[in-house]
Amino acid sequence: MSRAAPAVHAARAAPAVITGIGVLCPIAPDPARFTEALRAGRTAIAPTGVDVPAYTAPLPEFVLADALADVGGLPTGLAERALRVAGRSPLPVRAATVAALQAWQHAELPGAGVPGDRVGLVVAGHNLAGRYVQELRPAFERDPAHLSPRFALHCQDTDHVGTLSEVLEVTGEGFTVGAASASGAFGVVAAARLIACAAVDVCVVVGALCRVSDMEAHALANLGALARAGQDAPGAPFDVAHRGFVPGEAAAALVLESAEHARARGVRALAGLAGYGAKLDGNRLADPSAAGEAAVMRAALAMAGLQPGRVGYVNAHATGAPRGDAAELAALAEVFGPDLPEVRVNSTKSLTGHCLAAAGVLEAVATVVQLREGFLHPIAGLVAPVPTGCRLVTGRTEPVDLACALSNSFGFGGMNASLLFTKTGA
Repeated sequence: MSRAAPAVHAARAAPAVITGIGVLCPIAPDPARFTEALRAGRTAIAPTGVDVPAYTAPLPEFVLADALADVGGLPTGLAERALRVAGRSPLPVRAATVAALQAWQHAELPGAGVPGDRVGLVVAGHNLAGRYVQELRPAFERDPAHLSPRFALHCQDTDHVGTLSEVLEVTGEGFTVGAASASGAFGVVAAARLIACAAVDVCVVVGALCRVSDMEAHALANLGALARAGQDAPGAPFDVAHRGFVPGEAAAALVLESAEHARARGVRALAGLAGYGAKLDGNRLADPSAAGEAAVMRAALAMAGLQPGRVGYVNAHATGAPRGDAAELAALAEVFGPDLPEVRVNSTKSLTGHCLAAAGVLEAVATVVQLREGFLHPIAGLVAPVPTGCRLVTGRTEPVDLACALSNSFGFGGMNASLLFTKTGA
């Protein structure tokens, strides 16, 4: 006897809004230029000239002092503290500091008088020190006595939390969230829950830069997850030539707060986080599950009280891995049914590469930007789309006027999340 499908419980939470964004990524060093790069459909994916990884979208070199000066308007004391606290940190922490301060400034939090214990901090990401450890190992093996005692802190993911909390003077709740490639989206969910239960009034979510070590890259290649070398491009997400993901490097940040708190501060909301879903497949492997992916999209819709037909756009997880792309398309068909032909779909990973732990926050920023600015970027490099049933954004940027959008993130180990953003007034 067949079992009935499980009910989707529409748990309603106090609405959270986005009041600040920050981004430091392969296609842009700040939100304004990120918006321009999205609108232009600019990609940073390029061949490496080696076997593994065959393609990357690396973060351009940056100098922390110059990046902080580019934020503009930061109080002198805050910029100086950031440089002093993070100046000798590993690259991922320095990048996180820049993205967090961009979002902090964007949300008009410097000088706002929000008590530190009413501010939360969530850093999305895990196993963040792989490349850092690899780079230090030769010197350690030559002379262990010269290993800096700071390594004991820097090799831990929580170094991000400690550093950012000191820079921003955050004394509320703070922690890291690890969920493989869905870490960023799970981090946004964690922040929304802190706000919904009134543990904090404001929460900064940072998607941490993840630089994979050579061992990790080769393991991913052996797993069949990384794009293999070819005569030309690696094959865009949803293209018949797709053959795996391209690793990208980014740090991104969002400031969430309750709608009431934002109104009381007199700051505008860039978007609303109306719903979310975060669930497990009960699966330790790298196998994607269309059913699990559909479940979190349904949960996000149910929390927001929306029917699928109200959603006109999905920022897909879409890594370019054939099995993953196929599972997500099946999940979209299951959720949207007869409305699927009207749903526009793109993949920010076609521009930035797959930024791993940071991807969910980076793509949330991209979704908010596109909703607010009224356009959808194309899927870069898409030449021969696989059959999808939906409206892939191909060739050029499309002008749109949409009320809401989903941003999907799916990770190894059956970790699935979907965020539903709504456009707010100017």
